[in-house]
Amino acid sequence: MAAAATAWLGSLNKDQLPLAAYDSPLHPDAEAERLRWFYTPTEHGGLAVRDQSARQQSLAMQLVATGLSTAGYATVATVMGLENVLDQLEGWTVHWGRQRGRDPGLYWLRVFGRPGDRVWAWRLGGHHISLNNLVVAGRLISTTPCFIGADPATTELLGGTLRPLQGPEDTARQLARSLDAGQFGRALLHPSAVSDIVSGNRPHVRHGDTMMHMQDLWRGHFEDPRLDRIVHDIDRRAEAGSGYTESDHASVAIMIPPKGISGRDLDEDQRHLLRRLITQYTGRAPGDLADAYDTHYASDTVLDHVHFGWAGSKDPGKPHYYRVQDPRILIEYDNTQRQANHAHSVWRDLTSDFGLDVLAAHRAHLAHE
Repeated sequence: MAAAATAWLGSLNKDQLPLAAYDSPLHPDAEAERLRWFYTPTEHGGLAVRDQSARQQSLAMQLVATGLSTAGYATVATVMGLENVLDQLEGWTVHWGRQRGRDPGLYWLRVFGRPGDRVWAWRLGGHHISLNNLVVAGRLISTTPCFIGADPATTELLGGTLRPLQGPEDTARQLARSLDAGQFGRALLHPSAVSDIVSGNRPHVRHGDTMMHMQDLWRGHFEDPRLDRIVHDIDRRAEAGSGYTESDHASVAIMIPPKGISGRDLDEDQRHLLRRLITQYTGRAPGDLADAYDTHYASDTVLDHVHFGWAGSKDPGKPHYYRVQDPRILIEYDNTQRQANHAHSVWRDLTSDFGLDVLAAHRAHLAHE
């Protein structure tokens, strides 16, 4: 990872480098910027893919690949390419104040600190993608928040269908449908699906957090009142579609301890589905880290404390939302917008998003020295 980051940074010119290279996460201003993440088509901070030469783009994607499994990288690359499909789907009309509103070149890469230093980090962000990686003492400490979305979530191919998030959607639905009436009653968060993930793009997830509205998911507000109205209109339509009021949002708020049915109340087949579902998120990470998560959740005692919650319909093609949560992991998935053909998924670590616990310990050690 350090070698790939060094190679990419070394290929950049004097105009590109200030956008790509930021101060160390140990610097307060740099850390504040590192914790600002997005999944909307806003400016994410860094050097955009479209502003790089073909060779630089290759080096950039080589760095991205080091932070993902093979399947994770293929999924991310597919989602980036979907911007071309979405552009056509929207009639080439959405612009977001840019020459091209849906642009597969508008994914920004930024490195924090010098690769190979004791503490450094990097992120890739753009529409429906946010990858956040922290390295301390040569070890990949954190890969969360890790957001992957897909719009369209399902699109027809010649002789087939493209569904980048098929596994996480179908496995969760299979688990929800396997629950008997009593079990599903415990799993049900709300009869209707909330219109977006609840944790949003907060740097920290806390007890009682409710869904963030569209207006708050951008890097600042639009100066163009037309664009501001578009964002408000998207939020209004999403809320109208879900039928949610403030009390409804409160009922699906993030809670600690979590809502939903616990792993201890599932049978063995259902527990197997729950483990598979977790793996389809932690499996985004590189092999060694993913294997560590697999080992952790192989423990029956650990799985007993994992909760699964569902909202909305269990029928394919209908709006739905689910959540997987234990003291550490938080997984959210929603597919509600665009007639349930626009999916969001996120994997977070409630104890160490952005590796903040390790960084705090490192800072304390430096202060003690």
